[in-house]
Amino acid sequence: MVAIMCAMREELEPILKYLKLKEVVEYANNKFYIAKFRKIDLVLAYSKIGKVNAALTASVLIEKFNAEILLFSGVAGAIERDLKIGDLIIATKTCQHDIDLTVFGYEPGFIPESQVFFDCDEELNNIAKKVARNLNIKLKEGIIASGDQFIHSRERKEWIAKTFKASAIEMEGGAVGCVCFNENVPFFMLRAISDSAEEGAGGDFDKFLEESSKVSAKFLIEMLKVMED
Repeated sequence: MVAIMCAMREELEPILKYLKLKEVVEYANNKFYIAKFRKIDLVLAYSKIGKVNAALTASVLIEKFNAEILLFSGVAGAIERDLKIGDLIIATKTCQHDIDLTVFGYEPGFIPESQVFFDCDEELNNIAKKVARNLNIKLKEGIIASGDQFIHSRERKEWIAKTFKASAIEMEGGAVGCVCFNENVPFFMLRAISDSAEEGAGGDFDKFLEESSKVSAKFLIEMLKVMED
């Protein structure tokens, strides 16, 4: 079983349009969509925004539905200067920029008995790169940082870039990466850029959310075709 996860309904709906929906199941105050794409069995869900919701949904996908691979699709704010709205980026690693135990001597993002960065699956990233080559699409890769904050400040954005060497920022991937690391489930994250993560980013996000979600959904479906082969 392959799990596909998004944060918001607007990110998931474009993906569902490509699939044969079989059943909708409810767990933990959320809906999980059982579907099929060609020969691939899928379970899909949108978690709702934020790291707690994301961790809960990822855990249900793995524990209740026996997901063996988790693919995350959605939108993100740009940190790297050459990322523009609509561009696609895959995560090499995820982290949580809002974890701060530095008063105890730990580095930003670190939790005792855990780690700062969680690696995304190299094989799945290679599939994404193959799809990008086949479609002649520019695909960036880099560290994607997560936090329970919608970043719209150049100062905060520059701090995250300097501290974590992050290329993009969003609100779920670090938590999902942590769950998948602890569950030993291969994890992939694709994001389409929806805003600049600076002043005015909220307006950009609302304007480009639907368009960027369609871009990432179409790319993810092309990945499923390669995975099936």
